[in-house]
Amino acid sequence: MRIKTVLLLVAPLVILFGCGEETSSDKSDTNSASQTSSEVTTLDELPSFLSEGLSPEEQAELREQILPGGDDGLSAGEKFQALLEDARAGDPVAQNSLGVMYYTGEAVSKTVTGQVLDNDPELAAGWFYRSAEQGYADAQFNLGLMYANGEGVEQDMQEAVELFKKAAEQGHVDAQNNLGALYFMGEGVERDEDKAIAWFEKAAAQGNEEAKANLEAIKAAQSN
Repeated sequence: MRIKTVLLLVAPLVILFGCGEETSSDKSDTNSASQTSSEVTTLDELPSFLSEGLSPEEQAELREQILPGGDDGLSAGEKFQALLEDARAGDPVAQNSLGVMYYTGEAVSKTVTGQVLDNDPELAAGWFYRSAEQGYADAQFNLGLMYANGEGVEQDMQEAVELFKKAAEQGHVDAQNNLGALYFMGEGVERDEDKAIAWFEKAAAQGNEEAKANLEAIKAAQSN
């Protein structure tokens, strides 16, 4: 039987520019600081690793996709700076959004030697950590994925379980499915099929297809 999990840091991540939707310790930020000297954005003028080989029209389209302009008249760089200021001021939504941007490379960072990084998972983890400490479910889920995958932080399945649990208890559907999978497999937590089923059922009730498939797989195995 194959249990399906959502352990990819892609689809669940939504970039939010100060729009709600979906002070803390600096443990992860300290790890990031050893690698990254400063946070920079050159999104009004795309860095070479993004713009190489693109026509001016394609560069303009990519710039719009990375930081779309709004009706407020702000440029992409101004939007980023506003988001950064909100994050530094303690806004958990902005902090999570910055984490997403640094993970995907939509915001640009440099090493202490000035090398531009395609993406910066350590800095991303630092921002997720700040947001997660304030109880923001999306950030708890995202940081849980970082710990599960060993990206930006050392792999720690027990920490991933704790973060998924905090998000799942707030109703985060992907965290519920992942938590069910980890209970079923006994990864980072003592194996408990009943708890696995309970979390799968919560996620399935919210329409999560992966959780539904997991429940069907368990039922099929139990009937054999």
